[in-house]
Amino acid sequence: MFGKVKKWLGIEGVKVELIAPEAVLESDGVIEGKIRFHTMHTQKVYSVRIKLVERYSRGRGENKLVDEYELASTELVQDIEVPQDDIIEIDFKLPFQLVKSDIEALGTKNLLLKGISRLAQWSRNAHSTFRLEAEAKVRGTALSPFAQKNILIK
Repeated sequence: MFGKVKKWLGIEGVKVELIAPEAVLESDGVIEGKIRFHTMHTQKVYSVRIKLVERYSRGRGENKLVDEYELASTELVQDIEVPQDDIIEIDFKLPFQLVKSDIEALGTKNLLLKGISRLAQWSRNAHSTFRLEAEAKVRGTALSPFAQKNILIK
């Protein structure tokens, strides 16, 4: 009985790990990496969703605002059997395109406007961070295992 509950909740189930570069170039437009699975009991993964999320914050103190945007996502739909005490790795490619704010877009026009754009971003304390997320759907479990990794986009 206790074993069924642990399996349903994903305890001692499939664990997910993201293997991706620490930084990628915006001009490349793609993130390449691997998803690593391992488990204490043989299980089947039937789907993996990978997404790139931008966390955009601006303002200071009580006026600070934070928004999150999903920039790209892909879903790998395939049956992956993860044997007990073994490691399975799946390659992935995630194409992405950054969305520029009005201030950032202004800075791409010429050198003078680039300086003004950076000054405006600095004065508003505006900056973005990016994270890569992977979530696996496993047969017979209610809670999906997931992994996150912060990534720098230059």
